[in-house]
Amino acid sequence: MSTLTRALRRRLPVCLWRVRPRFVALWRRGAAGVAGAMGRRQRQRQQQQQKRERGPGGWPEGGYPEIVKENALFEHYYGTLGIVPQGEWEDFMATLREPLPATLRITGYKSHAKEILHCLKNKYFKELENQMVDGQKIEMPQPLIWYPEELAWQTSLSRKVLRKSPELEKFHHFLVSETECGNISRQEAVSMIPPLLLNVQPHHKILDMCAAPGSKTAQLIEMLHADMNVPFPEGFVIANDVDNKRCYLLVHQAKRLNSPSILVANHDASSIPNLQITTNGKKEILFYDRILCDVPCSGDGTMRKNIDVWKKWTTQNSLQLHGLQLRIATRGVEQLAEGGRMVYSTCSLNPIENEAVIASLLEKSEGALELADVSSELPGLKRMPGITKWKVMTKDGQWFEDWKEVPSNRQTQIRPTMFPLKDEEKLKALNLERCLRILPHHQNTGGFFVAVLIKKSHMPWNKRQPKHKQSQKTGDAMPVATEQGSSETVKVTVTTDGKDEDPMVTERTEVKKDGVCGPPPSKKMKLFGFKEDPFVFLSEEDALFPAIETFYALDPSFPKMNLLTRTQEGKKRQLYMVSKEIRNVLLNNSEKLKVINTGIKVWCRNSDGEQFGCAFRLAQEGIYTLYPFINARIINASIEDVKVLLTEENPFLSKFSTEACSQLKGMAMGSIVLKYEPDSTKPDTLQCPIVLCGWLGKTSLRAFVPKNERMHYLRMMGVEVFKAKRKEENIEEKTEAGSIDASDQIPEEMNLECGAKENNLLPVESEDELNGQSVKEPTELSIAQNLSSSNKKETAKDSEDKDNGDVGDKKD
Repeated sequence: MSTLTRALRRRLPVCLWRVRPRFVALWRRGAAGVAGAMGRRQRQRQQQQQKRERGPGGWPEGGYPEIVKENALFEHYYGTLGIVPQGEWEDFMATLREPLPATLRITGYKSHAKEILHCLKNKYFKELENQMVDGQKIEMPQPLIWYPEELAWQTSLSRKVLRKSPELEKFHHFLVSETECGNISRQEAVSMIPPLLLNVQPHHKILDMCAAPGSKTAQLIEMLHADMNVPFPEGFVIANDVDNKRCYLLVHQAKRLNSPSILVANHDASSIPNLQITTNGKKEILFYDRILCDVPCSGDGTMRKNIDVWKKWTTQNSLQLHGLQLRIATRGVEQLAEGGRMVYSTCSLNPIENEAVIASLLEKSEGALELADVSSELPGLKRMPGITKWKVMTKDGQWFEDWKEVPSNRQTQIRPTMFPLKDEEKLKALNLERCLRILPHHQNTGGFFVAVLIKKSHMPWNKRQPKHKQSQKTGDAMPVATEQGSSETVKVTVTTDGKDEDPMVTERTEVKKDGVCGPPPSKKMKLFGFKEDPFVFLSEEDALFPAIETFYALDPSFPKMNLLTRTQEGKKRQLYMVSKEIRNVLLNNSEKLKVINTGIKVWCRNSDGEQFGCAFRLAQEGIYTLYPFINARIINASIEDVKVLLTEENPFLSKFSTEACSQLKGMAMGSIVLKYEPDSTKPDTLQCPIVLCGWLGKTSLRAFVPKNERMHYLRMMGVEVFKAKRKEENIEEKTEAGSIDASDQIPEEMNLECGAKENNLLPVESEDELNGQSVKEPTELSIAQNLSSSNKKETAKDSEDKDNGDVGDKKD
């Protein structure tokens, strides 16, 4: 018996002796806590000592050593392969050691694209002409000559310079604000190439296999919505990624574009499941018209922005990734429709990850695939053809020209598919020269590889279409969960029309209702990621919709069956909208597809709205999708009305034009739509339509528009809202001393630059009573405060107005 046990035995009563293990554990935990505290104090002393040893700027004496942009193995490998034309090697290596220029892309499908481009060229770029940074004149941004309609631009300014230079603060603020609105994407130039070569049309079914972080996915969505007058294109995009956390980054990128035709899924791209859709009452396998296969790679084409690649690069990375890349590409062509196009791309220059994968895929396809000749596409883009001869090198510099030379102990790492074909005729038939390799020094970009594949027939190992897996025998009843939690009976029958015909599944529904598309029940799916809420489509008998339909006078063609919520029980707080094609995918694949997000928010519950006839107000996120179906509560506003609405938090009705007030007269309180139509007779004014959500009170009108979107519209109308941070001279000294107090911070200001009617937006500050509420009219500073407050909660005190009319936005 230990000393501690004997001490406890003497001191503890019999009743407590039985629970002695707990006391022992607590005592030991306390001792460990004391030891931990002593360890923390020692670490703190060491940190303080290290701070004293640092220089005045907080860095170690002499600073951290810079990463040396040298890698002998890299130079030996690519120098031997000869992917760089003779005489260009020095330029190639010199360019790799320079920082990558920043590039931006204007969202092409939005009607505001031309206005943003006009604003960029005639305002912000002109302001950069005579600017000096670090004693050097700024080089003017230039358009990418191969990108259509001048919607992509490149500048030599690095992100660090953009963030840190006071002279560029205004331009940087513009880029950040428009990026958050989804009007601009900051994307690497070579990354824009694969979506362009896909040649996407609005009716295409598209799969992005390795989509995160989502810049290429955004391009695909833009192409899908080429016609802004069509709220629901026939096609859709399924954006997939294996990394659950990166899927949410993908959601953030896609949400900026407010499309009802995007679905984000979380699967391993090399084994992404076959999906089913219902066509003319029959279930059939979903094949995609376009597939983007931007596979994981070693990334040696990104050395200009990812400097760590210089010291970490080795051929081992390519050897390890080759198998995965081939599996993903194989899975992609299996799901490609006949006549469809798949783009395979990497940000690597290594033929093991590029031509070797394509050659292996073409060889085993036995003529079902071919490389497309895209030499005439994207004129102005400098490219190198794919190579037909290459060798394999290990990380210790050993070369192999043929699989037969590989010793048995290395055959698990080096595979036969990594080598080029030895048969010259077969090799020539592959047309590997049709691949594209982008070298950094040709157009001051990163390195990249692209191959465009066209599927002419079924893959030889998949001549018959995949059969549907049935959980019951033919004719058995299969229960389907409904929104109310009951079960319906759905009979499923398998029919085949012949030997070589595709098996179809005919769905006969006795009582058809919209179901609950929840997460897959498979245990494997629950091992990673967050548990997602189900996707619950509104049933035809749902009591919510009639009031919405009446209040907004929705058109009979409105697809109410495409409305869904993310809650199965309790009050529905948000209503989302998807296209009928996405609804088809959701309902037919809820057990096999792990959906992270889909749909755009179109209505939000407002608890005070019921007394005005409708419990749901319109959401700005989905207003451009909803607007074509709304026939009531629409106000045609002038450009001056829109300016007042966006610069003031809760303006009185008397501040709006006579035409707007006459339309508002007699209208019931609640959510409304404000529409601005451009006047072609006034070319100096905004020439793109604007649709805004608002709330009509008894005596005032407010807009429910996010802060950055407000700034966007104001810029397009000639009102520049810019946050300028003024710094006192002693701030740097206080920063070093660590003694900045909250009271020393300089408040942000807004620099207002208006057009001809600037004075109308800058009345003298005054106070009025709005139903017992104090309101300030907009000066430059009050506009800044209004825009800042609207970013927090579009809610706040407006819901507490005495007239119960000026209701705020209550978030869930």
